[in-house]
Amino acid sequence: MNSSAPEAQLDGSIRDGRHHMQIRVYYEDTDFTGLVYHANYLRFMERGRSNYLRLLGAHQRALFDEAESEAPGFAFVVRSMQLEFLKPARMDDVLDIVTRPLEVRGASITLHQEVRRGDVLLLDAKVKVAFISGGQAKPIPKPLRTAMKADQV
Repeated sequence: MNSSAPEAQLDGSIRDGRHHMQIRVYYEDTDFTGLVYHANYLRFMERGRSNYLRLLGAHQRALFDEAESEAPGFAFVVRSMQLEFLKPARMDDVLDIVTRPLEVRGASITLHQEVRRGDVLLLDAKVKVAFISGGQAKPIPKPLRTAMKADQV
């Protein structure tokens, strides 16, 4: 996949094994108190995970093709989440959604995600996602694990 410069900026970047993606907080993201509504952090983190995988695939299309041949129609689905809300975000804040792999266990991978405003940690999360193909859990293909550097964690 060839990404144009604006698309690449929207998807964020992977630096030192961590995916960083910037999001601006809009009025629609806040509740009546002017703070980001708690469920919207889940949407921000989902975008971070999706763009992390997109960047892996965009830069390494062959690995996604290989994963597809091993597990046709594969997808990642959220299995569990542990969230710690530390500080609020407000309208017009620019947030950094940081995603990195923690561990791989057969058909799942645990990711560490942070929502930051500059150097301030607002939310800390562990998200376990299951790898499925054909509606069933399947082992994550080796090329995909390697690309995520989960084998070295």
